[in-house]
Formats: sequence, C-alpha cells, structure tokens
Amino acid sequence: MSEPWKTDKWFTSPWNFLPEVTKHDNFPANIRIHDVTLRDGEQQTAVVFRREEKVAIAKKIDALGIPRIEAGMPAVSAQDKAAISDIAALGLKAEIFGFARCIPSEVQVVKDCGCTGIVIEIPASDHMIQNGYGWKIERAMKASIETTLAAREAGLYTVFFTIDSTRTELNRFLDIVEQVATEGHMDALAIADTMGVTTPAAIDYVVRKVIDRLKKPVEIHCHQDFGLGVANSIAALAAGASVAHTTVTGLGERAGNVPMEDVVLSLLTLYGKDMGIKTERFVEVSKFVMDLAKVKQPPNRPIVGDRLYDIESGIIAGWFRLARKDHPLEYIPFSPELVGQTPVNVVLGKNSGPPSIEEWCEKLGITATDEEKMAILQGVKAKSFEKKDLLTPEEFKAIVDGVLQKAPA
Repeated sequence: MSEPWKTDKWFTSPWNFLPEVTKHDNFPANIRIHDVTLRDGEQQTAVVFRREEKVAIAKKIDALGIPRIEAGMPAVSAQDKAAISDIAALGLKAEIFGFARCIPSEVQVVKDCGCTGIVIEIPASDHMIQNGYGWKIERAMKASIETTLAAREAGLYTVFFTIDSTRTELNRFLDIVEQVATEGHMDALAIADTMGVTTPAAIDYVVRKVIDRLKKPVEIHCHQDFGLGVANSIAALAAGASVAHTTVTGLGERAGNVPMEDVVLSLLTLYGKDMGIKTERFVEVSKFVMDLAKVKQPPNRPIVGDRLYDIESGIIAGWFRLARKDHPLEYIPFSPELVGQTPVNVVLGKNSGPPSIEEWCEKLGITATDEEKMAILQGVKAKSFEKKDLLTPEEFKAIVDGVLQKAPA
C-alpha cells in the first residue's frame, strides 16, 4: 500500500508513517487480541452476565475474529464454571482461556472446563502483597511457582499475570518474574497496569526491558484511569509485546479496561497493522454487549457512539454537502461502513447553519427563498435552544410552514 494513511475507508495522517517516526517500532508479525469482557469486563460495578448471555457474547466476539477469549474465573462461581464449560464446548475458532488465582487446585478447575489456556494472577508489588493481601512475600513467590508448575503439568498455555506491575520498582519486578519463569513456569508474561497509572514512554521502555531479560512473549493489560490505556497498549505492542488485553467498548471496573475497538482500529488505520478482525461488526457487537450489561455509552463515544456520524455544525454540514460525492473522507477520519455505523446524517439544532437548512429543504422537497431559509434557520435555532435538543422532522416542518405562510403572496 503506497499510501497506508489514505484508502477508500480511512484518511489519517501521513506523519504516522514517516521513517523518522516508525524507525523504532518493533511490532510482532502476529499481534493478537485477548478479550477479557467476560471476566474483567463483568467486574464493572452492577454488571452481571448470566450463563446463557456469556455464551452469546462469546459467539459474537468469536465472529469478530478475536483469537483469544478469557471466558471467566471458574473457581469462584458455579454459574461461571458452567458458562466457561459451555463456551469451551462450542468449538469456536478462538482459544478459550480461564482465569485463576495462584492456587494450584484452581488450575484443574480451569482444565476441567475444557480451556486450552490459563491466566494466573498474583500481585507483583511488595506493597500490594503486604497491604492488599496481608501476605508475606515468600508466600506469594511459593504460590506463584507451585501454581504455574501445576499449569504446565496440566498442559495449559500459561500466562503469568502480575497485578499492579507498574507500581513496582523495576529491578524488583524483573527479579520477581525471572524467578517465577526459572523456578516455576510461564509461556508468557502479562504486564498489568492495574491502576492505569503509566505513560506510553514508560510502557515502551519496560516492555523492551522485560523481553530482553525474560526472552519470553509479553502481553499488556491496561486500564483507563487516566485515559491512556489505548495509547499504553499500542506502545507496548510497538515495543514488541504480542498480545493486548481488551474488552468490548472498554467495559470494566473503575474507568474501564481498554476498548478493543479503539486498539484494533488504531492499529489498522494509524499503524497499518491489519489483524483480520471484522471491524464492520464493531457497532453490532458493542450494542449487543452493552445492552446485556445495561451500560449506556456517551453518544459521541469513539467508533461505536450512537450519534458519531450526526452532523449538527453548519460549517461541517457545508463540508459534507460539497465533498460527499467525490471526497467522502474529507470531513470524517473513517467511513461509517468500516465499523458498522449508520451513514453520515445532517441533523437540526442550535449549531445548524445555512447548509443544514439547504440539506433539509432538499430532503423534504421544500422550495424557499434565501430570505425564507434564513428565517427558517433562526426558527430552528430558537426551537433547539428552547427544548435543549435536536429538532424532529415534524418540528422542522412546522417551522417551515410558519415561515412560508407568512411570506407575501
């Protein structure tokens, strides 16, 4: 692709692809998404997925082309265990992982569910082990080694998941994970920015350091507390991490996990990394999951927001009217169909302008003079201000009728 920043589906910045910008990128050839909607996503306050709902969500995620699904934590809930077993028995294309604490007996529970992989969690920071769990450091190390060895014995692909990695002194963190890798077992290490407190520059540096030290695959698991989770996940991948943990539309506790849609679409359009994920189903899957979660998203939510392609501004409506036929990406960064959105639509509100009125007059077959159109525009603005909302077509027609009826014969 000679101009990866500009296709018939997106128009981003050529700056992203300057050699001076990309020279230090170390993206793996096979970047994968590890979906944690059914486990970490469900930890969002007041979210509950029933057994049959988890199965339905897993099917939707698999249909997107997501290669790994973390189906839940079977040892702590009979219903979750049943749902995970159901999901593992579906024969999906995605690999099914279970989540476990550093307790050897929980490994067998994951195995019995039919999972092929396991994510084993334990705090990485001494302060979290002592203050959050009330454990001695030696107990945590012993549990980590014994549980990861049990996972190897069970034949499960083992991801060692270090809670609160990013608030651990770096050399201490490296020593801990190297000891577990040496005395225990891990197929991959998941660095968890549990509190979402890291910068992209820090993630870049540490991921490269960990890969160099461990010589093992690294996965990245971020949160959105400072709004940097997407940037941090991409920074980790650019530094050589091979897997990013995400949820559908950022579902998750506190400020949420990293939104899968944002990571995948950014990689595709800003970095030229196509993972084969069906982006055109993003809106469908997001709505399905969020409806089951009973979570409302802002209407201008990136990629999947309900009103993302509604144009109220008169200036943008003017761009739209001039460019839509031959240059449809002049006024938006990516096409609605790329992510399964509704088409671009000019709406009527306080910020409307003359092009907005032109659009609606043409749409409804209304003939009016320039003077009448300005009167209609003032009526639209006044009505929107009065109701603090957009106008319905019926309200617009009433304004038009009022203006045209006053016009001299």
